[in-house]
Amino acid sequence: MTILMTSISISLILPMTIMMIATTLSKKSTNDREKSSPFECGFDPKSSARMPFSLQFFLIAVIFLIFDVEIAMILPIVIIFKTSNIKMWTMATTIFIMILLMGLYYEWNQGALQWAE
Repeated sequence: MTILMTSISISLILPMTIMMIATTLSKKSTNDREKSSPFECGFDPKSSARMPFSLQFFLIAVIFLIFDVEIAMILPIVIIFKTSNIKMWTMATTIFIMILLMGLYYEWNQGALQWAE
């Protein structure tokens, strides 16, 4: 029983001691100028690496991503045409395209598609 307790205590105390020693010895200064500057092949940067990001560009990219997903949803409609009821297929396709057109009209009305003001 004492052998078991000794081995458990050694297996807990030894790794904890090693981790504590490693964390105290490996303290690095985070104020290093080279580490905080952006990497440009060893040269000092001529301008700020944190350039302002265009929110309008991000909105246009999201709109294109949404329309890409919608195109991926439209493609199977053509394959389903042969195996489905014509009236149901026409109604479902019309509703889907009308929803897309209403979304496009809403984005256009809100000015999300205008690149420059």
